[in-house]
Amino acid sequence: MTSDDGAENQFLRLMSHEMRTPLNGVIGMLGLLQRTRLDGAQRAYAEAARSSADHLLGLVNDLLDYARLEAGKLEFDPAPVDLEALVRGVAELLSPRAHDKGLEIAWSVASDAPDVMADEGRLRQVLFNLAGNAVKFTETGGVRIAVERCGGRGSQPKLAFIVDDTGPGVPPEARERIFEEFGHVDASDASRFGGAGLGLAVVRKLAKAMGGSVKVMDRPDGPGARFRFEAAFPVALGAPTREALLVGQSIRVATLNPFVQTAAEAQVTASGGQISDKASVVLVDHASREAGQSMARAPQGGRGIVLLKPSERDLIARYRSAGFHGYLIKPLRRASLAERVLAALGAQPGRPVTGASGVDDDRVTPARFAGTRVLLVEDNPVGALLAATLLKREGCTVETAASGQEAVDAMKRARYDLVFMDMRMPGMDGPTATRAVRARGDQTPIIALTANAFAEDRKACLEAGMDDHLTKPLELEALRIALARWTNREVRAKVAV
Repeated sequence: MTSDDGAENQFLRLMSHEMRTPLNGVIGMLGLLQRTRLDGAQRAYAEAARSSADHLLGLVNDLLDYARLEAGKLEFDPAPVDLEALVRGVAELLSPRAHDKGLEIAWSVASDAPDVMADEGRLRQVLFNLAGNAVKFTETGGVRIAVERCGGRGSQPKLAFIVDDTGPGVPPEARERIFEEFGHVDASDASRFGGAGLGLAVVRKLAKAMGGSVKVMDRPDGPGARFRFEAAFPVALGAPTREALLVGQSIRVATLNPFVQTAAEAQVTASGGQISDKASVVLVDHASREAGQSMARAPQGGRGIVLLKPSERDLIARYRSAGFHGYLIKPLRRASLAERVLAALGAQPGRPVTGASGVDDDRVTPARFAGTRVLLVEDNPVGALLAATLLKREGCTVETAASGQEAVDAMKRARYDLVFMDMRMPGMDGPTATRAVRARGDQTPIIALTANAFAEDRKACLEAGMDDHLTKPLELEALRIALARWTNREVRAKVAV
């Protein structure tokens, strides 16, 4: 790398931080404002400002990624990738946006698609761009994310990452143009949907950099578009085998949405189960209830498990009272599906599931962390206010520090359950402060807060001794997941470098 290359790379990193930091503050403060009492006009203004800020942050991210790809500065960090966790995470991250539009979002990973060695962050970026694009342009129906094996050798399988939607589709004459810089299906798309047309250009460059390809076509089984990214990856040796818990069990899926149907049946098959009209357990979609009915009917034959969105949590008790043997939250998780089916089969006839097997899904159980002592290390006052407010709303007791040295001193005089540490601060930065804390033998969980999404930043924080990382602006659900993981001493484990 020449000195000019190094200066250019440093400029990109600096601009990433400097542009994202004020945007994170704007987005975070608007998020807090939206949770206060506002009249109708004020709420509309706040939502419009938040939407504009989100679009601007997306544009900044796309521009920086595109510039790095053009300059050949994007490095890949292969590590074992849990495909189910990857796809599930993307689907669940996009589900609030999809559900707000009245869309379904579903996912599945084929049983013959093994976990692989790849840069998980870059794979997630490709999937998030493709699926996010599908949610943006789809008005009715839904989006499905699937991973299938499509060839390759035993040690180097070729995988297809497929995103289907029920949107307007992409006409043949535009299918090449949309992958070009600032390319759109229609010239009005940039103004109507708030994008510069860089997202798919970034996807194509990432696909090429991973030795693969991406293309768009008509969805083969109905109206809409199918985006397909294919690439070959080495198998992740030693990866745990996905449990086939449903071997010998028959399940039926009762829904009017084809994506929910296809994904649920694929998850049943991936768990070793069979799809049958004469099934012992029936998955009943609440969204497919009869017109005018507040609840779906219990199945005549077999034990019923109702499928609900997180916002429909209040119906869980009513469905249990109506004789259903459990519930599942959409988008479905394969492991949860298998566990609920087995629990329903083990329950007494006509009795809902109780006990350990009936533990509520974390997406419908509000996280509560009363008494959790948190040290928040953040030099930006706006960022500190946002993070401290979110943490306090979760019941945490929060102490703040404005520099790495203040954090080190605070951890000498007091004990904390968890530390949130900004990566970039004047004087002693986050990694340096973490090394000083670890050198004293203090193993308090430390989570990095970073405005950058670069792989080298994530790697740097973990190599410094931090346990995990969150990207700013902080999202409430991501924060709750981090709190749950790192305050539960039985299950916490440092993420892989």
